[in-house]
Amino acid sequence: MKKLHHILAVAAMFLLVLALLITSFQIAIYGDPDYAFYEREYEKYNVTDSLGMEMEDVMDVTEKMMDYLIGERPELSVITEVEGQTQDFFNEQDRLHMADVKNLFLGGLSLRWWLLGGAAVLIILLVILKGDWKRILPKAYFIALGIFLALTVVLGLLIASDFTKYFTIFHEIFFTNDLWLFDPATDYMIRMLPEGFFYDMVMRIGGVFIGSLLILLIVFLVWQRFLGKASPAPDAKGNKKNL
Repeated sequence: MKKLHHILAVAAMFLLVLALLITSFQIAIYGDPDYAFYEREYEKYNVTDSLGMEMEDVMDVTEKMMDYLIGERPELSVITEVEGQTQDFFNEQDRLHMADVKNLFLGGLSLRWWLLGGAAVLIILLVILKGDWKRILPKAYFIALGIFLALTVVLGLLIASDFTKYFTIFHEIFFTNDLWLFDPATDYMIRMLPEGFFYDMVMRIGGVFIGSLLILLIVFLVWQRFLGKASPAPDAKGNKKNL
């Protein structure tokens, strides 16, 4: 029975960490209400010069694009001045691809709640089966943490070694079409969001994820320490008695 208790606890912690990973995407992408990260990236990659736009207009396009991706804007269409002409910033391919991105992103946010619900069900089952959940859960989290940190480090090294390769693999896995292949000569969006931007965003997501894991680690370490202090102390004969 104890083995089942540990399996349930580790499974719950895995689901929790996966939900935390999805949340890290949301925090990295939407955590800054003023999109200062995006503006710094645009300056870093000379996006305004590439587009022939003012930074104010680029940020306006960004805000409306992000509203669309989170489901707060019905369609992806922004009339602005690009290369000296007033026109829609986004073309039909942009709209089709970003519709796929929107569905993927919102689907991920929905999946997060299922993961959290699954973790809660497993923990409740652990309690019903009279598992020592107060002591098992911290240990289960440490196991999940070790595995996910190892995977994050390996993935980080792979991405750093050849970002273009793994960025392409990501698109081939999550998209069933080639609408993500853009031509900088005709597609403004790829000029606004060059590959370097996505590399920096992946690093930002990774930083948020690792930071979140470490915060949760501290929580469980404090939890474990508190339990240790609350445990009955043994008497002279080795029998435990309450302090």
